[in-house]
Formats: sequence, C-alpha cells, structure tokens
Amino acid sequence: MLNYRHLYYFWMVAREGGFARAAERLDMAVQTVSAQVRELERALGHQLLRPAGRTVALTDAGRAAFARADEIFRIGSTLPQAVREAASRPALRLAVGLSDGLSKLAAHALLQPLLDAPDLHLVCHEGEPAALLAELALHRLDLVLTGQPATPLPTFAVDSERLASSPVDWYGPATLVTPDTRRGFPQTLEELPVLLPTAHSPLRPLLDRWLDEHGLCPRVAGEFEDSALMAVFAARGLGVFPASRLGLDSDGPLPGLLPLGACEGVREDIHAILSRRMRQHPLVRRLLQHAATPP
Repeated sequence: MLNYRHLYYFWMVAREGGFARAAERLDMAVQTVSAQVRELERALGHQLLRPAGRTVALTDAGRAAFARADEIFRIGSTLPQAVREAASRPALRLAVGLSDGLSKLAAHALLQPLLDAPDLHLVCHEGEPAALLAELALHRLDLVLTGQPATPLPTFAVDSERLASSPVDWYGPATLVTPDTRRGFPQTLEELPVLLPTAHSPLRPLLDRWLDEHGLCPRVAGEFEDSALMAVFAARGLGVFPASRLGLDSDGPLPGLLPLGACEGVREDIHAILSRRMRQHPLVRRLLQHAATPP
C-alpha cells in the first residue's frame, strides 16, 4: 500500500520548491521530511526529485507523481465539506435496475413522479434480468424494472407488480411519415426502412407476430437494445420504429418524430420486481401508488 503521508511530504516539497520551505510549512525538521521523501522514492522505485541549485526539480517520474498527488490532495480537501453536507442533508437514494430490451423512454416516464423528491440520488443500472435479480438479492438494487414478471427464486422472496401496460405505436421522421404513408399504414411498412428492438426484448416477438399477422416482411434497417437510441437514429432519418406510447406520449413525440400508426393489439408491459421489505422505501411506495392510480 502506498504511504500517503510520504506522498504528502513529497507533494509539499514539490509545491514549495525545496525541503527547507516545505519543512517550515510542515513545522518539521528538514532531515525528517527528506527521509520521508526518500522512503516514497524507495517504495515507487524511481527518483522523484533532483537537486537544482538551492532548490529541487521534478524528474519525469516526479512530474507524473506530482500530478497524481495534486489531484489526490485537491479532492481530499473537499472531503470535510462533503461529509458535513451529507450529514446535515442525507440524500434519498434509490437504486434501480433496468433490464436490457426494456423501453428506457417508458422507464423514464414511470420514474418521472419521483424526480421532484428533495435530495434525490437516483442510481440506474442496466443489464440482463438474471444479473439484476442477483444484485437485488444482494441488496445492491432497490428494485428492478423489466418487461416480464419475476420467476420465483428458491432463496430470495420477491414481489412482482405490473406498473404499466402501454399501447405501442409506430413513429418516424417527417421525411418518411407523410400523408400517403399514414393512409397506407400498415402496408407502407414494406416500403419504408424499419427499426426494431433486438431479439432479447420482450416486445420483439410480439412485433414479429403482429407483422406476420398483417402479412408484412419489411426491410429492417437497424436493431437496437436501447429504445432511446433507436428513437435518436429514427429522428435522424434511418427509419420508422415502434415504441411504447407511455414513453413518447408523456410530453409528445420526441423532436423530429411524427406518429405513423397504431400497432393494434401489441402492448408493452413493465413490471417492478422488489423484495418485500423494500415496499417500505418512500420512493418505492410513491412509485407503486402512482402506478396504481388511474390517469
């Protein structure tokens, strides 16, 4: 382990330009400061300072060490204030897992009622459902949002509650969504470049079935794990795409996107998976209550 006291003495010598001035600032004997810096050099295996007349100069290794030390002690100087602020105004932390393939736009809409909580500290992790459930079991996450209800776990009791079941619509940029493509929807999907969620999304098999039922075989111009990223590419003209109405209709479609048509019969479900004790978390309570309240 690096001896940070030795590093601090070196940092002071480098800042003051010599051992004598550093010793004066530290109220220590010059010999003591010099010995501590030599211990640091021995530990790192490189000379950090070299004589330069009555002062000292940094070697190449010393410049690298000084840059890191300067950063370390600058951050350290903010620690007392950060601790005082945390103690006087503790943050309300909520760690949420978002499963791969879940519409992030819809997840944002569901979490929106929590964002005005005073001193909120929201932490979002994305990953495969199994990995997120493992983090939930270790109490590293407070809840998981996923497109499917939880499967029972033999060693960890969890609750699964559906927060939303949203219709799905098709959207696209003005260059592709025209009066003609709207009138001909859904058959016009065979004429337009189409963006779809990747196969691991719970929404993908529903969309594939819907396309089959309508006898459609569109040209797939892109597949995306992240719905928000898919919307960005669509807005730039790459294609039209399906999205949960919950995500796009909360404040209207994203800038540059227009509604093309409804994906009748297809809905995106979002479930909250949490441990039973986590129901007492004030933000989780608010989330569940808001989801249970009819719009």
